[in-house]
Amino acid sequence: MNRTRVVVIGAGIVGAACARELASAGFDVVVLDRGRPAGGTTSHGEGNVLVSDKGPGAELALAQLSARLWPRLLAEIAGADPRAAAATEYDPKGGIVVATTEAGARALTAFAAEQAAAGVRTERLSAAEVAAAEPALTREVTAAVRYPEDAQVQPAGATLALLGSALAHGARLRTDTEVTGAVVHGGRLAGVRVPGEVVEADIVVNAAGPWSGLVSARLGAPIAVRPRRGEVLVTTPMPGVVRHKVYDADYVGAVGTGSGELQTSAVVESTRGGTVLIGSSRRQAGFDDAIRPDVLGAIAAKAVRLFPALADAAVMRAYGGFRPYVDDHLPVLGEDPRLGNLWHATGHEGAGIGLSVGTARLLRELLTGEEPSMPVGEFTVDRPAVVA
Repeated sequence: MNRTRVVVIGAGIVGAACARELASAGFDVVVLDRGRPAGGTTSHGEGNVLVSDKGPGAELALAQLSARLWPRLLAEIAGADPRAAAATEYDPKGGIVVATTEAGARALTAFAAEQAAAGVRTERLSAAEVAAAEPALTREVTAAVRYPEDAQVQPAGATLALLGSALAHGARLRTDTEVTGAVVHGGRLAGVRVPGEVVEADIVVNAAGPWSGLVSARLGAPIAVRPRRGEVLVTTPMPGVVRHKVYDADYVGAVGTGSGELQTSAVVESTRGGTVLIGSSRRQAGFDDAIRPDVLGAIAAKAVRLFPALADAAVMRAYGGFRPYVDDHLPVLGEDPRLGNLWHATGHEGAGIGLSVGTARLLRELLTGEEPSMPVGEFTVDRPAVVA
């Protein structure tokens, strides 16, 4: 049995997925988190497991790998702990992307054709089919594409299910434990410093999400991952009003922009409990956690144009969170070339929920010398967007 000692920094969904993969492969895993599991970025997301918002390339390939893995992993977890698997609320309900202008229709149609050529299942919907699929959706739709492979999970439930499975395979969890520094021997990381002690390790995995930049600097090998903020509105239960994940075609552009200015688009979906999640926004705000009314207003206005019935909805709460942003919009996965034994699994921005299980599978394959399930060259640490 492989008893290589691994410290995973971060008990969000990426860290939990990495811990599960490595513990099940026989690694001796301890997960350290500065707070509580799923207490940071993970609990402030919508639970997206998407292929629809990614153009052809490495990130789409990772999304496709992850989309295949999610139901398999949940079936494995259900075999040992059915309640934990059920708490993930995995729902392969599919997504619908719509355009409401002629220019938007042309762009969406071209984008979907490129995705289809890369193996994504796409279904062009007629006006009648859109109305049948989403009766409350505006009739001012110029084009619509359904993505059957899109799914949703409850982020905290999914994280706890993955983490619980890791613990069942022998991993340990330490909460309220912040990494403050590194122990380095001969140019290789040999452990991490936490208040009052050193946690020895043969491998350290930086899965600290938007705090990965700070953690990496403390370890002596800084990477350019910084927070990008997003907000979400939550309505009181409105069962049946929204049946898929529905968003306007502007969302893809908002995801891909490098602008620090506020970007908003209409992203609307329901949860299993009937509440409707309304997003989304993206802006550079550092770690300022203030919720701005103007941002919420911009989100709401675009959502109402997509779903007019939401004009009368009662908003129950709003929340915001930080996403781990990298300038080239690609995850960071691999060993740090400047400091041996330090590995990074971060930089997924708003796609971390969906991409977590694929990222973890690739990490395990790289650490065990297996052939990776997909090429990982575009995710390496030593690219210009990551290492200055």
